Amino acid sequence: QVSADLAAIVERRRMMESRLEVVVSEVAQLVPLPESDGDIDRLRGIQKRAEDAIEMVSGHVSTLRNRQREMRSELGDANRELSEAESRREELEKSTRTLGDRLAILDVELAELAVRYEAVCEGLRRDADATPEQAKAVQPPQLSDGIDPRQRLESLQADLRRMGPINPLAAQEYAEIAAEADELESQLADLDESRQELRTVISALDAKMGALFMDAFEEISQFFAENFSLVFPGGAGRLSLTHPNDPLATGVEVEAQPAGKKVGRLSLLSGGERSLAALAFLFAVFRARPSPFYVLDEVEAALDDANLHRFLRLIDTLRKSVQLVVITHQQQTMEAADVLYGVTMEPGESSMVLSKRMRETVDSRR
Repeated sequence: QVSADLAAIVERRRMMESRLEVVVSEVAQLVPLPESDGDIDRLRGIQKRAEDAIEMVSGHVSTLRNRQREMRSELGDANRELSEAESRREELEKSTRTLGDRLAILDVELAELAVRYEAVCEGLRRDADATPEQAKAVQPPQLSDGIDPRQRLESLQADLRRMGPINPLAAQEYAEIAAEADELESQLADLDESRQELRTVISALDAKMGALFMDAFEEISQFFAENFSLVFPGGAGRLSLTHPNDPLATGVEVEAQPAGKKVGRLSLLSGGERSLAALAFLFAVFRARPSPFYVLDEVEAALDDANLHRFLRLIDTLRKSVQLVVITHQQQTMEAADVLYGVTMEPGESSMVLSKRMRETVDSRR
């Protein structure tokens, strides 16, 4: 319709242009001034036709303007309709895509249902030797308690869903785990038995060690008292246990009281007295548990001459039963030795090791 209207407007415009051309050509012919009444009448006729043409053109222009407004209104409506059609087309395309996706999903579900149907049919043929039609024709069983079989089936299916996926290897895994559990229980029983045996052995060892410790303590305590009386004539020294009823956890207290002194702690003794008390305890251990030989390194360095004589008395208690190697710089200790070993260096010479038997020296002096 719009194309037809445009064609009509173009045709009217062409007609008006041709009429104007006729009027213009007639006017051009009358450019010279009229010379007679006939020319004037002809000019009036031309004027009348020009006015008619102008009136007709004005009418056509007004009509064209009205038609233009109508066409603009129609064009706006057409544009709105076109926009609505485009929106509708987009909605339809979106719906088409959604329906296509849904159709694809349905196709997948249909394929899955077909596979499941084939699996069910195969299961019926394998387990019940029946076709799907025969299975559908079978009447549902009647339960003894009056429960609807379908409800019972739905309840069992709900229980299966709550149980989750079933592991077909569960029985085999359970047998393996049960075997491992039995093996572990057997090992645990063996361990419990071994633990009981170890506890019995430990108890026996604790009792034996406690007895040995008490025997050793009594013997060392006796020797300590003897050694203390040697280094501190008239004094008293003894050993006591902090926990006599628990020999394996007890501590040992050393009590030393030289003659003429009343002290409660060893820290109140002088340095030499503490050294002698320690040596008395050490030599008591040596006498209680003797070894083939002992090495003493500068043990009497802090003793004066009087205390050194007392130390030599301790040496005499072990001289006949063990060998003593004493490293010393004290002359009195050297004189009490049986053999001396030393290192010397003559002027202009290298170091030289010397040994000397003191008994031979004493005999030569006699």
